[in-house]
Amino acid sequence: MSDELTVVTEFFLELDALKLINRRTYIDGGVRLENSAEHSWHLAMACWSLSRSLGLKLSEEKLLKLALVHDLGEIDAGDTFLYADNRDNAHTAERECVKRLEETQGNAISDLSALWEEQETGTSIETKLLKAVDRLLPFLHNISSQGKTWREQGIKKSQVLKAHAFIAEDFPELHSWMLGKLQLAVQEGWLSDA
Repeated sequence: MSDELTVVTEFFLELDALKLINRRTYIDGGVRLENSAEHSWHLAMACWSLSRSLGLKLSEEKLLKLALVHDLGEIDAGDTFLYADNRDNAHTAERECVKRLEETQGNAISDLSALWEEQETGTSIETKLLKAVDRLLPFLHNISSQGKTWREQGIKKSQVLKAHAFIAEDFPELHSWMLGKLQLAVQEGWLSDA
């Protein structure tokens, strides 16, 4: 059993590498950058809470699993900034990483790739909420940090609108709230009105 536990714990260290992937999102009002493991935890908690706030009929277990695997591919691929030009190709390297993790000795989660694929391409209510909250959290951090990432990267209002437009269809109340905050960001000069 000791050797088996050693293999399992080595897999845990593989997963721990997600803490080394820094995002471009500032947390704590702009004090430091968030890492992908922190984001994954925050995403899981926010999805769980929002699903209850909105009274959604969904599988919380599935939602939490999807949130937890969401950024695993970044261990090898790194984080791709929401407004990056190469964003469309990021999923290829991430998919390969998740497959590698699934095949890693010590991993007992046989559906790791299937879960990752579902969160990437699925259309279930769990997937839709996950995608909306995944966009909401960095948006919220930008509001909290007076648009620090937006200002550093030269992001425009039109880019933010385009990246978040899909939320209006499934979660119109959330989208409307975001539009109000977006207008505040423009008024305060945190985001250019272009």
